[in-house]
Parts: sequence; structure tokens; C-alpha cells
Amino acid sequence: MLDHAGTAIRIRPTGAALGADVEGVDLATLSDAEFAVIRQAWLDHLVLRFRDQTIDDHAHVALGRRFGELDFNPGTRLTGKVYVEGIPEIVKISNIIENGKPVGELGAGEADWHSDMCFIDTPPSASLLRSLEIPTDGGGDTSWINMEAAYAALPDDLKQAVEGRSIKHDAVYVSSGKQRPGTVAPESGDIRDIAGAVHPIVRTHPVTGRRSLYLGKRFNAYVMGMEVAESEKLLDALWDHVMSGDFRWTQHWRVGDLMIWDNRCTMHQRGAFDPSMRRLLHRVVVKGEKPA
Repeated sequence: MLDHAGTAIRIRPTGAALGADVEGVDLATLSDAEFAVIRQAWLDHLVLRFRDQTIDDHAHVALGRRFGELDFNPGTRLTGKVYVEGIPEIVKISNIIENGKPVGELGAGEADWHSDMCFIDTPPSASLLRSLEIPTDGGGDTSWINMEAAYAALPDDLKQAVEGRSIKHDAVYVSSGKQRPGTVAPESGDIRDIAGAVHPIVRTHPVTGRRSLYLGKRFNAYVMGMEVAESEKLLDALWDHVMSGDFRWTQHWRVGDLMIWDNRCTMHQRGAFDPSMRRLLHRVVVKGEKPA
């Protein structure tokens, strides 16, 4: 446990490869000094958890703006659909159905490992996710992976194989195979022809200077300049390394939790839960820069 001079904030690292609890702060009345401590802890630990918070949507948006300019979610960009009336920066993540229609995104299915919005040129730097309703069966946990640690632990042959190479991240299909609204599928059916952003496999954090793997998501990813089979072999090796290593930490949600993570050097995944149970979270994302 660490106390920070000038504030009552305590930072409690999880003891895993990433993550820390931040205690002794009310996010609704955050001072500049407290925010400075929180921002540094976010850079140090990559994922932060704040428990028993009571902030509303407006305070949630205000907190996100302290990290930078906010972005809208890709669904809003492509369809114009906004889930919180009057606050387009807030996206509902939910399986709840009201009047025959979903009130939010993603539903009750499992989410594959990914970094948010990797398929756009400037993916978010940060995501802030706040819990309002949580399944009582303990399902729907969220796990994160430290991609800086994963890069540092790469075998020498894989480090050499990825140096200077880039991945195209599919902007047409989601991981379930469903096509995103407003996109055009390639007539060839070849993943090399799918539209999407191209980012380096190894990126450098613009603030800390630390290097990390940036895999985005696995579905339809393609290593530029390679034959498809060669690309698949390299990507399989990278994902096997990341999944088999001790690089992760899991958040067991409670109502009132707020999570902030660095989207540039982590991946995350939502676990399964009983679809008959209500799950509702609100999220804002902070604009980032083009990975380099």
C-alpha cells in the first residue's frame, strides 16, 4: 500500500502482472492533485479499479475528459445510434431488453480478447467503464493482459520476426463474423483485401516510452507483406505466447466499480454470464494517437 503526499489516496497493486486499486478518493469531487496521482498510477499499473463510487453520467464524462478529448463508440459513428440520451459520449454495455429492443451493446455473449477500436487509425488511449447492474452469479468478469510484459517476455526469434512489421486490423467484420453497418466486404473474400487500419505489431507508448505488443484482435488480422499462411503462422505464435504467459489480471465486478485502463498497452476480455441476469455498465473512451 502506498500513500501519496498531499492527498489521502492509497494505491494498492493487485500483485498480478498489472492492475491496482485506488482508495481514499471520491471521483465526483476530484482535485487536480488527486487526478495527478491517479494519472501517474494509470501509467504505472495500466489498469485501475475504484470501488464504491456513486458518480453519475455527467461526472463520468467529466472524469474521462481529464484524460483527454472523448471519442464516440464505433457503433455510434457508423449508425448514429446513441444509448444515453443527451450524453453521446456514454455508451451502454448491456444484455437488457426493454420493449423488445436492446438498451445497450454487446449483449450476453463472451467477448474475445481485443484492444478497443483497433480497426481505426487513432484507437483510444483510455477507456473508463462503470458498473450499474451486475449478475448475481459472479459471471461477466473482465480480464486484462499486460502487453508490455508480453513483449518483454517474447523469445528472441519472435522479437526478430515482428520487428518493423505491421498488422491490418479488420474494419468490416466483428469477431462473431457479423458485418459492421456501413462497411463493404471485399468481393475476393481474401483477408488481404479487407478494409482496416494498419498498425505496428510493436508500438511505443507516447508517454512512458515503453514498448508493447499491439495485436488488437485475432479475427481476420493480417501481417502486411506476408503470404496469408505465413501471416497466420506468425499470428498464431504471438497469440499462443500472450495467452500462455502469466500476464493477466481479472476484475470481479461489484456495483459501484469504475475501471480505467490504458488501451494502448493492454488487451481485455469479458467472460460469460447467465443471459437471464441483468448486466449494465456505462463506458466512455478517450481519443488516442496513431500507434507508432
